Amino acid sequence: MPRREPHLTRERFVRVLLVLAALLVVAVLGSALIGSEHIDLLRALSPGGEQNVDAVILFRIRLPRALMAVVVGGALAAAGTVLQALLRNPLAEPHLLGVSGGAAFGGVVALILGGASGVLPAFLVPVGSFAGALATMVIVYRLGTVHGRLQPYTFLLAGVVCNAFTGALIMALNAVADFFQAHGILFWLMGSLQAQSYWLVAASAVYLVVGVVWLLRHTRELNVLSLGEESAAQLGVHVARTRRVAFAVSSLLVGAAVSVSGMIGFVGLIVPHVARLLIGADYRLLLPASVLLGGIFLLLADTVARSAFGATEIPVGVVTALCGGPFFIYLLRRAGGADL
Repeated sequence: MPRREPHLTRERFVRVLLVLAALLVVAVLGSALIGSEHIDLLRALSPGGEQNVDAVILFRIRLPRALMAVVVGGALAAAGTVLQALLRNPLAEPHLLGVSGGAAFGGVVALILGGASGVLPAFLVPVGSFAGALATMVIVYRLGTVHGRLQPYTFLLAGVVCNAFTGALIMALNAVADFFQAHGILFWLMGSLQAQSYWLVAASAVYLVVGVVWLLRHTRELNVLSLGEESAAQLGVHVARTRRVAFAVSSLLVGAAVSVSGMIGFVGLIVPHVARLLIGADYRLLLPASVLLGGIFLLLADTVARSAFGATEIPVGVVTALCGGPFFIYLLRRAGGADL
């Protein structure tokens, strides 16, 4: 017998989100205090101490980086939650579907063109990443639609192929770039949250808020779509339009995340599953909870990436992949050959 989920009430909605928000705040504060270089919190917060080393490390390096991890993790988790709902497939995830690869390809093109032309890359990269993510999603959507109906397995396979193709294009561009560009591109592709500013955090947070607010206004449609296309259409949901717009919003979220952090995989795979196990599958609560959990997960992963090996930092994408790879295998094993 399947586990019966508790009914979603206003009290439960508020309680769950308040608990997750409190955990997120604790995680941000803890991450800002953890690192290879020990800081004195009292000294960093002392009046007139803005220029001391502790304050610089805390407020100019660690805190904006922690906040960016929250934004990127929330965006990737929201996109993964929506893609799993639209495709009714627990393996759907921006990285596996090629959306992250397309966003990275657009970002790399923008980086190379910006460096060659002297145009500020910070302006071009978000535009290129969003364009790449949206174009990839359109291609995968077209390939996954057979006789007017979206086939989840065909969609997933098309995403894997597009991911491999964009990866090859990225490597080709990296091969013809100059040494300094190639080094920066390679490190960016592995996922990095270094050198973030509060302005960039705020701009990225706007993308996240706009996308998540739109998705929250359509969680009823996501709940109904989980019952199947026919049932959703009978209940008054415009299936094709909802899917098109939701895919576009997901591309916006992924493009914004990739433009500031590079390719960080498996956040959109792990977090929705964990959230679904903890609080159930009602997207009215699952979506905002996944955003908060995504921020917590990526924040913890980034803390490990920059502090586990002392002064030597590893890309955060490596940490998430080390977590996501076994989790993906677990999902495959649990499916046991049954329909996903």
